[in-house]
Amino acid sequence: MTFLYVMLTVYILAVNFYSFRLIKSQRDEYESGNETVGKSDGKLILAALLGGATAAYVSMFCMRFRLGNLLLMIAMPVLAVLNFYCFFLGYRAIYLFL
Repeated sequence: MTFLYVMLTVYILAVNFYSFRLIKSQRDEYESGNETVGKSDGKLILAALLGGATAAYVSMFCMRFRLGNLLLMIAMPVLAVLNFYCFFLGYRAIYLFL
């Protein structure tokens, strides 16, 4: 039972770390003068769907980057709530089935 809790927790941390690094790499590319920043929104939304919406949303505010993108400002909080609910169900299901 503990192994499943650890695996779910590691998954959540890994996806959130990836989302944070994705935002940071986009910001670094933008500051270096690369104009292809908006083309990787698909990767960011996919990472948010997989569970990294919270880290992406928080890192966008901490780095003050991509705050003008209306899609990300609406989708990230909605996906974060959905992620929290799914993680809650995941932890609860581990407890119920064991």
